[in-house]
Amino acid sequence: MGIRGDVRSGWERARTWGAANPWAVDTGIALLVQAAMTMPFVVPRGPELEPATWPAYGLTTLTVVPLVWRRRAPLAVLLAILAASALYKLALEGPGQPLPYTGLVGVYTIAALSPAWKRFTTAGLLVVAVPASVWLNTQSARELTFSLFVFGAAYVFGRLTDARQRAQRVEAERAAARERARIAREMHDVLSHAVSLMVVQAEAGPVAVRTAPERAEAAFEAISETGREAMVQLRQMLGLLREGGEAAPREPQPDLADLPGLLERVRAGGLTVGYTTEGGVRALPAATGASVYRIVQEALTNVVKHAQARTVDVRLAHADGVLRVTVTDDGRGPQGGPGGHGLMGVRERAAAHGGTAETGPGPGGRGFEVRVLLPVQEGKG
Repeated sequence: MGIRGDVRSGWERARTWGAANPWAVDTGIALLVQAAMTMPFVVPRGPELEPATWPAYGLTTLTVVPLVWRRRAPLAVLLAILAASALYKLALEGPGQPLPYTGLVGVYTIAALSPAWKRFTTAGLLVVAVPASVWLNTQSARELTFSLFVFGAAYVFGRLTDARQRAQRVEAERAAARERARIAREMHDVLSHAVSLMVVQAEAGPVAVRTAPERAEAAFEAISETGREAMVQLRQMLGLLREGGEAAPREPQPDLADLPGLLERVRAGGLTVGYTTEGGVRALPAATGASVYRIVQEALTNVVKHAQARTVDVRLAHADGVLRVTVTDDGRGPQGGPGGHGLMGVRERAAAHGGTAETGPGPGGRGFEVRVLLPVQEGKG
């Protein structure tokens, strides 16, 4: 597995380097083609065969040189190759080649990179050039069939390459869109939670200053701590959006171990928060733990912003490979409608892990309750 990973990683690095250095790649391809076309000139030849002369070799090289520009002007490169090849055949009697290497590379490049009109032009050109080349060479049906086959195969491979690259681009765009949506959801959760707590605490501050100064001090400390925590998480997420320079250090995402701190910050705003666990506290995969934290965070934010509640209970229950997350308040209950972005985010997070999320009245029809079921595996710590 390690060797396969190293090979895949090396291949990806090579592809990245090649995409950044197309001139170097095309020059390397031209050198490889030149090496292949050199073989008939260095292999011992019988006296009955055409001599391998330096002028013939120089003209062979002339058919290869245009490949260096194959991506920039593929059709012009193919025309230059065909012209140089015709000159080689008509002006000199040099060694023949087992395959039309340069022409195949040119056709492949046009099929992979060029628009439809250039591809159709190339097809019409080959319909004329291939039979003409065969007539000048052996005038045999066997060579004609073989030549049409190899040029057709080069064209098909080019189209397959184009289809694969298009699919990769679409998948990359989808992955980028998913990542942007994930970061946007994270930023919404962080900002909504932090701002809601800070507003509640700030509104209670003036009253507390007059009646209970120690509570006012605690409220202002909670505002400061909530703001600092939000800034840390926002810096982390904004670092993921950087397009240049050094990547921002990636701190661990919050998980179940961070829930007590979250609940304590909510308590500082004057809300009574209970927290119970059933079935033991178990380690969860990092992604699942982070989602549970965000689900509880958003449910509490909803309570702070809308419920006008005095108490809220957070309950986590592990049983039979399922984690049940319940957040119940004693506030004014459902207000109609499907809920805002926060509750939508709760449902999306649950669905991302194969779970479900429901919202509605609490027990006995009082208050509001968020119920989330997540299939979980024993975590990796």
